[in-house]
Amino acid sequence: MIELRAEQPDDRWEVEALYDLCFAPGREALSSYRLRDGVPPVASLSEVARDSDGILAAAIRYWPVLIGAAPALLLGPVAVHPTRQGEGLGGSLIRDSLAKAEETGWGRVMLVGDAPYYQRFGFTRLEGVEMPPPTNPERVLGLALQAGAWQGIQGRVSRWQA
Repeated sequence: MIELRAEQPDDRWEVEALYDLCFAPGREALSSYRLRDGVPPVASLSEVARDSDGILAAAIRYWPVLIGAAPALLLGPVAVHPTRQGEGLGGSLIRDSLAKAEETGWGRVMLVGDAPYYQRFGFTRLEGVEMPPPTNPERVLGLALQAGAWQGIQGRVSRWQA
């Protein structure tokens, strides 16, 4: 039995340890981390998956960003503990959190990731949306949560200004 729930402040270090385990040691050098510096994640969308013993199995976070002047969500990171991969936990977190993002009025979500994996959730390559370098433009994907949400949206992705 797996429970999906909102990430709590007490989960932070355990989630960070999971991200360290699942991603390359230099993960924080990626350009997407420059967009996160000094900006808190969207608490209502950041979730954890725990098993019946309370052990962390997976986690997902979202960050607000700007594309030009347009607000968007940056999905990621999403990680599943290596011993729990293949159980559909990542997909469950993505689907659940995207539904919550839509319910709370977010119009668009973007990420940097593998198109073959994220296409099943409706993500497609974004043309004209520029992540800070070095980012492969082929990996910049987006999903409209509201009809036409990506129409006319182009430009550089920048850090959220509160």
